[in-house]
Amino acid sequence: MLALVKKPHIELSLHGEHVSELVAWIRKKYDVAVLADEPEGEFIPIEGTGYWKEMEKNRVGNLLAGARLKAGMTQAQLADKLGIRQNMVSDYERGRRTYSDAMAKRLSKTLKVKEERLRYGREPKN
Repeated sequence: MLALVKKPHIELSLHGEHVSELVAWIRKKYDVAVLADEPEGEFIPIEGTGYWKEMEKNRVGNLLAGARLKAGMTQAQLADKLGIRQNMVSDYERGRRTYSDAMAKRLSKTLKVKEERLRYGREPKN
């Protein structure tokens, strides 16, 4: 079960025995919304979810956006460091435009991430 305590904002993932009793006890003090109530034993791998499939469509763009945000940069700041336009960074992140291996190298150096994570057509090595 995935429950959300609205104030204070707390997300809980509860599994096992007596989950409903625990949620009832928390509801006495807080406003709780149950986001997902999965019957026991009916878990599916994340790779089978629509969310995963949607994220995989633009894996490289999502990784680029995450690396940029982790580096604390805006699209405009990254574009300025690379000497390109901001809308190009946006297009890369949205999957509307692919970049070359040379650009992957520049992005990885600027964002301080492994180059292979930002390359199209190749699975990153763990």
